[in-house]
Amino acid sequence: MTVIAEPSKTAMQKVLDAVERVGNRVPHPVMIFVYLIGIVIVLSAVLGALGAHVTYQAYNPVTHEIETASTAARSLLTVDGIRFMFTGLVQNFMNFNAVGVIIVAMVGVGVAEEAGLVKALIRKLVVIAPPKALTYILVFVGILSSIAADAGYLVLIPLAAAAFISVGRHPLAGLAAAFAAVASAFLVNVLIVPVDGILTEITNDAIRLVNPNRSIDLAANVWFSMGSVVLLTILISVITERVIEPRLGPYTGDYQVPGETGLSDEEHRGLRYALFGMLAVFAFLALLTLPPGAPLRNPETGAIIGASPFMNSLIVSIALIFLVCGAAYGIGAGTMKGSNDVIGAMQKAIAGLAGLILLLLVISQFIAYFNYTNMATLAAVSLARILQQMNLDALWLLVGFVVVVFVLDLIITAAIAKWAIFAPIFVPLLMQLGIEPEAVLAAYRVGDSPMNSITPLNAYFAMIVTFAIKYQKDAGVGTVIALMLPYVLVISVVWTAFLAGWHLLALPWGL
Repeated sequence: MTVIAEPSKTAMQKVLDAVERVGNRVPHPVMIFVYLIGIVIVLSAVLGALGAHVTYQAYNPVTHEIETASTAARSLLTVDGIRFMFTGLVQNFMNFNAVGVIIVAMVGVGVAEEAGLVKALIRKLVVIAPPKALTYILVFVGILSSIAADAGYLVLIPLAAAAFISVGRHPLAGLAAAFAAVASAFLVNVLIVPVDGILTEITNDAIRLVNPNRSIDLAANVWFSMGSVVLLTILISVITERVIEPRLGPYTGDYQVPGETGLSDEEHRGLRYALFGMLAVFAFLALLTLPPGAPLRNPETGAIIGASPFMNSLIVSIALIFLVCGAAYGIGAGTMKGSNDVIGAMQKAIAGLAGLILLLLVISQFIAYFNYTNMATLAAVSLARILQQMNLDALWLLVGFVVVVFVLDLIITAAIAKWAIFAPIFVPLLMQLGIEPEAVLAAYRVGDSPMNSITPLNAYFAMIVTFAIKYQKDAGVGTVIALMLPYVLVISVVWTAFLAGWHLLALPWGL
């Protein structure tokens, strides 16, 4: 009997196997924060016993002056600390504004997804795209799909592969372009998306550790995000056409497109109804915003942008737009028959948030405990002094922060979970070194996204491998990694340079 020896693995395959083994041992994000809470409790007791404290200059919101302040570590294993943990659990969760933001947003987005509006829009754009502009349109739509991330992964990526093969191009190139757009550009958009609300609230909680009167709003990164969308659309498209497709060569597989990309008459009617619904909502919001003395203007200054009810209610407006457009599409396309179907879609969307709400419950306790112990202030002040003594430029601090997020994203892919860890430390630290919190959040967006398309810990990574196997029978994890590495490397370098240039030119980060 002849034994056929398995071919030896390349260095890259060995590295990927190691990453996969390590990744399989990483616990659930909920358990990660449970462990972190345990660490905070023990560390607070140690620092409290050692009498750790710092003295620093801080802004006094009452006197509006910079004054000397002193902060000492507080142990959670004292009588007061234990009382706080037991009596504050519900209130800590209720005070975590991110919970309300995501639920309100997903009520509207959930209706649009359940009705089929998001899928129909993506398919429509793919069908009408000119062949020469196909890559750019698919990438642009992929980046925008972060407003409903599941639709991007589940609909756009397989459709992109089918669209490429339908025009004689390699389907894996289309798959790679869409995957890079959906995953590696996840935290930027030309729209305000639900995750922005959560990141903003976590950022504001961190800002208040330094200045209780300072905060940012949902549009704090809007200009940087829009600029990034343009950059990444061009970058991902060029990489696809100049690097990925030449490497793949002509497609020689036998897979045939099943002709599933077209829209039915009902879907076209649904899109028309959705357009009418969107115009109606815009008219309604304009009526509440544009006239002098309108309810959504600042009651004192009359301003619309900045500190105004309009800006503070953006999540409500977004939810309303998706709710009305989704319901209108559903009625037009016949996927929804009445109010019961709309309410059912809302219930399904909220039910789908169960895992996220559980995660947010644990995160809210972690943040509350971390803030109670004063460890964020102690760490920020201590690190600020070290960095100040090193005389590092703010630019290098931002770049270093991006690199740290790059590395950690390989093992913790959840954007919200990582920011909940980083924000209480890095926002106060960098603020004390003269860097705006808007810039820190923008740097986090750059650091968090690129690695999403190469880490096997991405919840959708295995599904992408399955999509690839449909077109190339011997495809595997290494195939997808090899496809995505050029995107990750180029995006990481160019986008970081883009961030640095934005900072050096002192361009506004948002509204």
